[in-house]
Amino acid sequence: MNKVVANAHIALADVVKNNQTIAVGGFGLCGIPEVLIDALMNTGVKDLTCISNNAGIDGFGLGKLLEKRQIKKMISSYVGENKEFERQFLNGELEVELTPQGTLAEKLRAGGAGIPAFFTQTGVGTLIAEGKEIREFEGTEYILEHSLTADVALVKAYKADRAGNLVFRKTARNFNPDCAVAGKFTIVEVEQIVEIGEIDPDDIHLPGIYVDRIVLNPHPEKRIEQMTLKATEA
Repeated sequence: MNKVVANAHIALADVVKNNQTIAVGGFGLCGIPEVLIDALMNTGVKDLTCISNNAGIDGFGLGKLLEKRQIKKMISSYVGENKEFERQFLNGELEVELTPQGTLAEKLRAGGAGIPAFFTQTGVGTLIAEGKEIREFEGTEYILEHSLTADVALVKAYKADRAGNLVFRKTARNFNPDCAVAGKFTIVEVEQIVEIGEIDPDDIHLPGIYVDRIVLNPHPEKRIEQMTLKATEA
């Protein structure tokens, strides 16, 4: 059972299509599938709905797809680092569904678990609650939120074996596993590939049953959104 493919172009070529919903892992620019995003851009597919905690920055990550006008809708939590996103949204060129961060994570996790909807307190009494069912449990109001699934999930992990068992590192473990389980077809970009059996079962964060293809990217750029340097004393 070997799910490794030669490159990101091959991994996506027969999978992505216009008008699909794509879940993309990452937290800010940490743990984003850089080469898979570039390969998705190069396919030229358009009218995509992207589910991602953020929308990248100008010229990097999902920001590249926004610049190419390949995304018609973003389902996101934090979008404050992307001027092109702002421009398209304010001009009515991009549909945006802002979702509280924890709610977004649970929508993906629940979708992957086969749970169609759930109730949460988050957003009660705000614009988030408009048009949604509100129910009271033990004296507290909750909003009904519908779960999310995706046609394709693009995920970044640190390590995989050839069967697709994954290990994530630190912050990159945030949204990536949730996106992976919510995808009907999941493609993973990793920095290391090892043989089956080399990862201790207790160290596996996500089992290979959720993974369809693996792409090796041993030297990701790992750009950060804002670099702040401490001034040194003379």
